[in-house]
Amino acid sequence: MSRIRRSWLSLLILLVLVALCAAIWSLRPYPSDPAAASAMRGGNGITVMDTATWIVFEGGERYEPSLIFYPGARVKAECYAPLARLLAGKGHRVFIARMPFNLPLLDVEKANQLIEQFPEESFIIGGHSLGGAMAARFASEYPDRVEGVFLLGAYPDRRSDLSESELPVLSLLGSRDGVVDRERFEQGKKYLPPDTVYMSIEGGNHAQFGSYGRQKGDNSPLISPEEQWQQTAAALEQWLLNEMFQTAYDGF
Repeated sequence: MSRIRRSWLSLLILLVLVALCAAIWSLRPYPSDPAAASAMRGGNGITVMDTATWIVFEGGERYEPSLIFYPGARVKAECYAPLARLLAGKGHRVFIARMPFNLPLLDVEKANQLIEQFPEESFIIGGHSLGGAMAARFASEYPDRVEGVFLLGAYPDRRSDLSESELPVLSLLGSRDGVVDRERFEQGKKYLPPDTVYMSIEGGNHAQFGSYGRQKGDNSPLISPEEQWQQTAAALEQWLLNEMFQTAYDGF
């Protein structure tokens, strides 16, 4: 092999290694913080079951529907433990999905595992950021398998069109969210039902729906993570109560 060909081969190998390292670096997940680690421990009436595919939070008393939660891109499932723990304390069983390479795009249909395992149980599905978009995509493909959709710092696209569905939808957005593209967020409303409930968490940002520290591009919050989790759990619970009341009313 000539010296020139060896040089080109070495350069090609170097470029491949650089590209591989860049890809691995870009897929590094955001690390869960101490608050998430603390919330992962059972106690005070909350049990936590951690498996290879799901993290399950459950309180002593349980009310339906149960919640299926898709994490954001590159965010570990554990990072949503504080929010899940609050919701479990309100009586809802919460299933947080462990996604391949922490990318919800790679397993959009993961919710089917639970729905098939618990055929008598009712579920709502939702998630944070890209996880919310993929939860909406699942619901658009299987509208008869879930009772509603919640979006945290997330919006649907044309492949996640719920506008003609009868599913109730809750959309929560932090007023300080610097990650969500506001123009696309507004455009995404055409893919949601007309009666979608939109709520803003004043002072909240994008990353504080989870518990993984700061996120590139996000704005500094004006409220604590604990306050954002509390407000998010309260908004979800009120929305659920309103929807269950409306469903019961429509049954008369």
